[in-house]
Amino acid sequence: MDYTVKNNDIIVHEPDLDLDETLDCGQAFRWKKIERGYECTYTGSFVNDRLTVSQTKKGEFIFHDTTESDFLSKWLDYFDFNTDYSELKRCFSEDETLAKACGFAGGIRLLRQDSWECLISFIISQNNNIPRIKGIIDRLCGNYGGDFPEPEQLAKENADSLAYLRSGFRAKYLCDAAYKVNSGDIDLSAIASAPIDEARTALKTIKGVGPKVAECVLLFGMHRVEAFPVDVWIKRVLAEYYPNGFPDFAKDNAGIAQQYLFHYIRNLEKE
Repeated sequence: MDYTVKNNDIIVHEPDLDLDETLDCGQAFRWKKIERGYECTYTGSFVNDRLTVSQTKKGEFIFHDTTESDFLSKWLDYFDFNTDYSELKRCFSEDETLAKACGFAGGIRLLRQDSWECLISFIISQNNNIPRIKGIIDRLCGNYGGDFPEPEQLAKENADSLAYLRSGFRAKYLCDAAYKVNSGDIDLSAIASAPIDEARTALKTIKGVGPKVAECVLLFGMHRVEAFPVDVWIKRVLAEYYPNGFPDFAKDNAGIAQQYLFHYIRNLEKE
């Protein structure tokens, strides 16, 4: 990745990024596609930092109205620009199915999200579709002036006061998560650095956090790239292509490999 500063924008060149594939693949829910005269443009937030970013052509991007300091301190890390995805895809491509998946959606990157925002987002995601998840999170943030609520703020709520979210059974889970994080019963920073099995166990003490949500929080909110969320699509991939187990050489970065496989198999089914 390299970049230049041009007026109030940051121009980024990165061949291993595609905004549609990265921002609309189900790993983050606060990005919206808007019209701005470029190949594609998204506006969104990372906790309470807001960004508008455009893709002008393959491998070229404009981070609008962004200082170099903000880009280096926030967005460089958020878009995981310090990771060599070309090398990851080269390694993954030792496997025939992963090679096809990387070739299909080679612009996916793993976003380095905030662990608290990610926890709440994936509790909301249970048995839900992406448009509805985005709607619930929009209403949640709208109730706090457009910002994502802090644990202390959300801990003051109850299932009844969260009725405006129209989140159904998930409301009581949101309250439990907020109470436990705010009280210190759950220390997300400690969980992020704990041995992976201990981290999984700790997250699952939150009501409504089962194996899939725990893996999503570890992968997307804590950048534990060995975490491997399994949903109906990945179950299908494992059954059809890896009946003898996922390739050992890819297990250290299994979560990133999973993103390519998820996008590939889901779109293959549409053809």
